[in-house]
Amino acid sequence: MRDQPSHSPPPEDVLEIGAPEQFAALAHPLRQRLLFALGHRPATVSRLAAQLDAKKGNVAHHLKVLREAGLIHIAETRQVRGGTEQYYQRTARHMVVAEPQAAGTAAMLAAVAQELDRSPVEPHLTLRHLRLSPAKAKQLGEALAGLVDDAEEDGADGGTEDGADGGSDGGDEQPVHGALVVLYQQASPTGSTAPGSTTPG
Repeated sequence: MRDQPSHSPPPEDVLEIGAPEQFAALAHPLRQRLLFALGHRPATVSRLAAQLDAKKGNVAHHLKVLREAGLIHIAETRQVRGGTEQYYQRTARHMVVAEPQAAGTAAMLAAVAQELDRSPVEPHLTLRHLRLSPAKAKQLGEALAGLVDDAEEDGADGGTEDGADGGSDGGDEQPVHGALVVLYQQASPTGSTAPGSTTPG
């Protein structure tokens, strides 16, 4: 197997999503899967196509959209027989929506809904309404984010959770899971702030 080139971590730790082209880029389920696959190390079009069972031309198109939106970049270029090989990488290790907007959020949630529909196992999907003080809501939000971060770190230690190293070695790769964490305060009927009305989804 060809040696994987040395690589540096993503240039940013956190990228705030807010531009319309970024929301548009995230609105397609394959582009979200590509971002998953590029979560820990760079990969080429060929590797990504094999890993995601997609056509190389389709993968290349969606990588272009992600790159133009500033969500990925070319981490390294190598000369190989017959041409140039580019390794793509996420721009940031974590991506957060800075100021959610209805249209962009709806597009992202629609892409997540398609992913849920494709899941080979029953997804865990829960919506509950909780009455929490601002302090408790903040504590819950931090705890949820911490759980996801810890799970991501555990997967990264295993080195095979997203198959980004080629994904076709036949080893004991762990399946990739998507995690959508939402904690928001509901608006009151009068439009004023209703204390303690928050909902995790």
